[in-house]
Amino acid sequence: MIRLLFTIIAGVLLGGVVHLVSVLALPRIATQDAYSRLTPMTKENAVTALPLAEPNNAPMPFMDPAFAVAICRYDLTSGPIKLTVPVSQAYTSVSFYTRNEVAYYAINDRSAGRKVIELDLMTEEQHSAIPEDEEVTAADRLIIDSPTATGLIVLKALAPEPGLMPQAQASLAASRCSVETEPPPAKQPEPAPAPAPAPAPRGKR
Repeated sequence: MIRLLFTIIAGVLLGGVVHLVSVLALPRIATQDAYSRLTPMTKENAVTALPLAEPNNAPMPFMDPAFAVAICRYDLTSGPIKLTVPVSQAYTSVSFYTRNEVAYYAINDRSAGRKVIELDLMTEEQHSAIPEDEEVTAADRLIIDSPTATGLIVLKALAPEPGLMPQAQASLAASRCSVETEPPPAKQPEPAPAPAPAPAPRGKR
């Protein structure tokens, strides 16, 4: 009886481990993930508008027909990305995903508090190359660190009514996602402190 109980427990634990490994490995071994499906229809380091979602023909699963959607498929190997997204009249959101569809950042027009969502996307190595004093002087500069060199940025604009969809699409069409023409300057070594001046010799009385 005890041996049977141990066999059942071992089987349950083994099944749980196999299930967990399969779930974690699926995004890496899938050949038709979001990045692969969007590669033929999007440009690298550029904003590409997706067609409106239809019941039998949607570029991505779970697309809401009330939203205009655009994609920026980015590659940071050539340098950081500058992203600007004009805010639509209703609601605008920007979500960031790694190459393996792991979401790591999101922002919307309400949290941005501006008429244009503007930010810089870069790797941790590129971010560390920015001088600290430059970040202080540009306090309003939003910098996002990407865990991977490649990934997807999903831009969405809400159209509360069908007649407002052209306006939502126009706001996304005005978005820009491109490699910065001038990469951030590298950190310079701090100069050594100048030696203190020698005291002037005292005159003889």
